[in-house]
Amino acid sequence: MSIEPHDLHHDFPEFNDQISELKVNDRHFAKLMEEYNLIDKEVHLIEEQKQAGSDEVLEQLKLNRISLKDQLYCMLKTAANA
Repeated sequence: MSIEPHDLHHDFPEFNDQISELKVNDRHFAKLMEEYNLIDKEVHLIEEQKQAGSDEVLEQLKLNRISLKDQLYCMLKTAANA
């Protein structure tokens, strides 16, 4: 099974400048991004079978990751249009 990366720089290369800027200058963005990265890492560990996790746990983690990504994307779009 091929595991695709889900880091923000990979998924949103058009926002690389905004990601770097917001990570340094916006504490809320930085906190959400840190939470996103932790969840993404946990998802990958479960998918690679390096960490135990039920299907239900994995699905909930993925839902949380999507929700965070949506929030981060909105913040990136706003920063890009400012």
